[in-house]
Amino acid sequence: MRTARFTLDPAFTVGAVNPRLFGSFVEHLGRCVYTGIFEPGHPTADAEGLRQDVLELVRELGVTAVRYPGGNFVSGYKWEDSVGPAEDRPRRLDLAWRSTETNRFGLSEYIAFLKKIGPRAEPMMAVNLGTRGVAEALELQEYANHPAGTALSDLRAEHGDKDPFGIRLWCLGNEMDGPWQTGHKTAEEYGRVAAETARAMRQIDPDVELVACGSSSQAMDTFAAWEATVLQETYDLVDHISLHAYYEPLDGDVDSFLASAVDMESFIENVVATCDHVGARLKSKKKINLSFDEWNVWYMAKTHAEVSALDWPEAPRLLEDNYSVMDAVVFGSLLIALLRHADRVTVACLAQLVNVIAPIMTEPGGPAWRQTTFFPFSQASKYGRGEVLEVRVDSPTYETAKYGEADLLHATAVRAEDGSVTVFAVNRSRTETLPLEVALGGLGVREVVEHSALADADPDARNTLAEPERVAPHAVDGTALDGGRLTAALEPLSWNVIRLR
Repeated sequence: MRTARFTLDPAFTVGAVNPRLFGSFVEHLGRCVYTGIFEPGHPTADAEGLRQDVLELVRELGVTAVRYPGGNFVSGYKWEDSVGPAEDRPRRLDLAWRSTETNRFGLSEYIAFLKKIGPRAEPMMAVNLGTRGVAEALELQEYANHPAGTALSDLRAEHGDKDPFGIRLWCLGNEMDGPWQTGHKTAEEYGRVAAETARAMRQIDPDVELVACGSSSQAMDTFAAWEATVLQETYDLVDHISLHAYYEPLDGDVDSFLASAVDMESFIENVVATCDHVGARLKSKKKINLSFDEWNVWYMAKTHAEVSALDWPEAPRLLEDNYSVMDAVVFGSLLIALLRHADRVTVACLAQLVNVIAPIMTEPGGPAWRQTTFFPFSQASKYGRGEVLEVRVDSPTYETAKYGEADLLHATAVRAEDGSVTVFAVNRSRTETLPLEVALGGLGVREVVEHSALADADPDARNTLAEPERVAPHAVDGTALDGGRLTAALEPLSWNVIRLR
């Protein structure tokens, strides 16, 4: 096969990686919370009922901002149900996922969970603009963040949390463009309530960071027009607009699935263009950044039937996709797409964290283990900190039904503060090894520290309860650095991490 090539030069950069790019998402959906992160009585549970085996994996995963409590769940959420003594909290019907919510895990437990992840974990709280509005958002903000001396801040102290939660990053609703959303609104309706909510929240704290709802996908009929209308109302009041995207192989079209990041990059670039157009029209020098706060591989085709069959159970097994090596390679390519746009994508949340389309799986009363998608995320979070270098590949291509001609190589590179460089690369070919050459102009790196790959002779190989360690990254031999030129061979259908110093 023809060699794929690109050049790295410290003079040509995309932008610095915001740590929030490695965020995740905890929604009250299925078993993400209950028997996922929270299971009193589990052999590893701490005094607060948090599973310590899961906490260890979450720390290893390296997540930062954690979006909560939804997702579709938030459009029926009453925040006051989730505070105070757990035994006094009401049980509610959750319309989004046709389940019963016990509220045993609530706002205080969420903040405690973040503290136990470690100092990198940051709350990203969503407010309900579906069935509620400005007043309820302000009440939640006061309860969570005001130091003391008001009814709601004093109530928080009575509930055992004297110190404010310090939530800086807030989502103004969720997927309000979607007809499936409880309280769905037109762009005009949502833009007005989002602007009113943002303005009021900034009266309490001018320094909050706010995310307006963008389109639920690029495929929505209202895409771009929705963003333009919403931003016309909110441009000077918000900091980010959201993007959501999920990918799966449809009708056996694996070639298009492997090129899913082509769509993700197009989505990002089109939203950036729309934001900048609105800014130009408003004669504003401000730049709206992007919060890609839901992204993943998700086998959605079966979800509707799963949900429709439910009869209001507690924590049902929902959306528990078991990911293959092929899924992990696509997943890694999506991470590359986010890094390649780090100048404007300043928040991103992998949906979700545990059990529900997640990198971590658990069994009630039993073990926790890593899915195949765990590895690309943990490696990107660990080695993808610093400045993203511009990568323009010269690659062999292949044909896809959805996206036309696509590169077999998808790649990016990040230079850390200490001068080390990490190349992240995916070979989309299912059958052939892809030779790679990288010219390293002026970077000053002298050796290959490591080349690891996630690949397998069986692209359908998975980690399961029965075989939790079936798939893991392995070392690759033969990668070399000579005279400022890196050479490597990328295995078929592989996610690769090449570290240089």
